[in-house]
Amino acid sequence: MHPAVTEIADPAERGKVINAAWRSYGTVNSISLLAVSAGWLGARANEVDDRWLTPAERRLALARDVLLGAVAVSGIATAIEGVRFARSAPDGAVPLIDGDSPAPAATDRQASLKRRLNALGLVTLVSETALVGVNAAFSQESFRRPAKRRMLRRR
Repeated sequence: MHPAVTEIADPAERGKVINAAWRSYGTVNSISLLAVSAGWLGARANEVDDRWLTPAERRLALARDVLLGAVAVSGIATAIEGVRFARSAPDGAVPLIDGDSPAPAATDRQASLKRRLNALGLVTLVSETALVGVNAAFSQESFRRPAKRRMLRRR
């Protein structure tokens, strides 16, 4: 969507459209974060407890714990910063060149907020990508060599 908004002639209207879209995405992102967190924390309290895991699975579970924390913190920080950015102009109409770059008409504060928002978005993206990779590795490790204790408990 960000490149597509360059078709909008008015930089303030671009900001308004981008911020309206992110309000909708924010709801989906929040629900997704809650679902992923609740699922992992529930699993961690029972079947993914360290006592049922192999040493390799323990390392991956710890990495997953850390990355889920990073995703949560960066996601929440991004949401807060996004709200601050949108509120820096009436109706979220912060002048933008495209979805990522403030227009020359943006105030210094708006430009600073946008730079911070872009950096937080990148941190969130990297954290989420790493979490997906660790999730895949954890699944493969569990599939290849199930822990004996876990197998015995299921019987």
